Amino acid sequence: MRSLKWIVLVALLAAAGALLVHVVSLDAEVSSRFEGKRWALPTQVYARPLELYVGRRLSRDELLEELDRLGYRSSERVSRSGHYQVHGDRLEVMTRGFDFWDGSEPGRHVEVAFAAGTEITAIDDLESGGPVVLLRLDPSTIGSIYPRHGEDRVLVRLDDVPPALIDALLTVEDRQFRDHYGVRPQSLFRALVANLRAGGVVQGGSTITQQLVKNFYLDNRRTLRRKIDEALMALLLEWRYDKDEILEAYLNEIYLGQDGDRAVHGFGLGSQFYFQRPLAELGVHEVALLVAIIRGPSFYDPRRHPERTRSRRDLVLDQMQQQALLTEVDADQARARPMGVVDRNLQTTRYPAFMGLVQRQLRTQYRPEDLMSEGLRIFTTVDPALQARVEAQVATGLEEIERERGMASGGLQAAAVVTDTDSGEVLALVGGRNSRFAGFNRALDAQRPVGSLVKPFVHLAALEHPSRYHVATIVEDGPMTVPLPGGRTWEPRNFDREWHGPVPMYRALTQSYNAATVAIGMDVGVEAVIDVLQRAGLQRRPPAYPSLLLGALEMSPLEVADLYQTLATGGFRSPPRAIREVTTVDGEPLSRYPLSVARGVEPELAYLVNRLLQETVRDGTGRRARGALPADWQLAGKTGTSDGLRDSWFAGFGGDRLAVVWVGRDDNASAQLTGSVGALPLWAGIMADARPRPLLLRPPEQVRERWIDGLSGHGSAQGCAGAVSLPFLVGTGPEQTVPCGRQQRIDETEQPNLLRRIRDWLGG
Repeated sequence: MRSLKWIVLVALLAAAGALLVHVVSLDAEVSSRFEGKRWALPTQVYARPLELYVGRRLSRDELLEELDRLGYRSSERVSRSGHYQVHGDRLEVMTRGFDFWDGSEPGRHVEVAFAAGTEITAIDDLESGGPVVLLRLDPSTIGSIYPRHGEDRVLVRLDDVPPALIDALLTVEDRQFRDHYGVRPQSLFRALVANLRAGGVVQGGSTITQQLVKNFYLDNRRTLRRKIDEALMALLLEWRYDKDEILEAYLNEIYLGQDGDRAVHGFGLGSQFYFQRPLAELGVHEVALLVAIIRGPSFYDPRRHPERTRSRRDLVLDQMQQQALLTEVDADQARARPMGVVDRNLQTTRYPAFMGLVQRQLRTQYRPEDLMSEGLRIFTTVDPALQARVEAQVATGLEEIERERGMASGGLQAAAVVTDTDSGEVLALVGGRNSRFAGFNRALDAQRPVGSLVKPFVHLAALEHPSRYHVATIVEDGPMTVPLPGGRTWEPRNFDREWHGPVPMYRALTQSYNAATVAIGMDVGVEAVIDVLQRAGLQRRPPAYPSLLLGALEMSPLEVADLYQTLATGGFRSPPRAIREVTTVDGEPLSRYPLSVARGVEPELAYLVNRLLQETVRDGTGRRARGALPADWQLAGKTGTSDGLRDSWFAGFGGDRLAVVWVGRDDNASAQLTGSVGALPLWAGIMADARPRPLLLRPPEQVRERWIDGLSGHGSAQGCAGAVSLPFLVGTGPEQTVPCGRQQRIDETEQPNLLRRIRDWLGG
């Protein structure tokens, strides 16, 4: 008997020891998770903030659109942040404060005045009565780079949470939260009896602390041991930390829904996910809805089950009224309000194609694990208003092309890139006609032949030899046979299947003559053309095949934008960039992405080519843009069409905006579209929305204007029929001048060296 007592005692001691070891292990887990990095915080990615200042071209309606994107609400009385009121051509708004990389922008109560609805004429601070020089709105969150386990959240502090949310939460989930020690014995006993009768775990008795433990530390298995561990860890959590710390952790951890493969955790993100507004701006009817969802985010999904969820919300309001947290009048008003849930999900990112570019540029400096866990804040260059308009232009433009040409709907695809030429910042990027679909990103990854987009760089290579070429140099546009390796030959043809004979070089570019371009390129050498392309931004060295001179060079729209950005900046290369700044979660700056500028081609030569590209839009292959865009913008651009009409391109720019558009088919079948028929109409619509400054080219000191006869290339008088004014480097240009009415095609004896050299290797 005595030995049995010893056995029992030893067994009890062993069990107590094992329990103690288990409790110590649980305590270590509790403290490690709670005191260390509680969450792997996603990287938050922000759009370019809208800046308001007197003189900015911005209409009242455009500002209202931006406020709508940011979740601002119209109100009869503007008394708190995130609200506005319209007074004719004036807009009263209370902005939100925001911590930018270069300092904090305070929330302001301001009135913005507009002239004729198109320009800001005044910004007045209604608190101080003084003018505001510059006002930055809070930027919209365009996406997150979240951990691999799929959790996303926006952290909130307890002090920033609306009191009504705390009242509703404690009323519904745990009325004794301030009094218990992590568990409620009576609830545990009731659940234990029910579970024993059922032979398994069928009922809980969870406090808020236990719910936090379940979400924070444990899996979803419903076993007796798990429930015991849950209770023990809840007691340990209450022993180590105060109620406010536990409540704040709960507010940031609770699961509130699913957005695709992303789990929405915490009330901070839940507020954005359901209402597209910060938590602090929610009314009592909205916080009651969030609390209602806790019981079952799928069962009480307000988008899929609105009636069921509304009933649950009203039950929360009823309980708040019963606890005297709401008056009867306030409760009735809250129950009468609609749920207010936004129609669309927040989504992982609003602009998946642009986010793809952001992530690629981030990877050059950050490890993937840092981007998924350190809570970095990425300030990007995307302009949400312009992005939305470019998306609409691509979608509607493709539909219109298919309808006009009798094509099957949905067969065409497109990509577009818009940059700020002053800074190289990417303002908008679309990777397909369904711009919100995170699939194949054609703007970055579609490597397609660029066709005639390469021709300006062929002419640049020629103009680098001023003793041989100027913009009016006569070149041969005629039949030719180009020898290729292996005894093969190539006979380039013009798109119109006609030959134009000797033509001035500027017409070869503006009218996009293939044969003349090949003649120029073969004379200066394909390698020289490749050198120019690389200096302009091409990141690789392609094989020096003669067909490259007509665009047998595969590039993505973003790579094309890089090349044309160099032209738009007058010969200085500034690679497209999507990121402005990176900071820590606390606002400490980590990385700057400053403007990078390097000379690519000589400014004088870039000026010459840009003038010819203006002529291309005015009276060349890009002239279809004239009816859609103001003539005084003086835009420059170039069409591109690949063999078999498979790829339709247009690249062009104004004084501060550049856009590149590609249209084609994913299966590489013929789109039956030239650059002027397919890409150009989309480009014109995009540029109309972008509203660039006029392209007012200022000639460098080494450039002079001269009038020439457009047919013969001879010098001419200004008033002569067919005379055009063209730029020339000082000391170059046609030597012969003809009087009005005496224009004629140039004879080869007048420029024997160049024409004879070209015709010799052409075999003519």
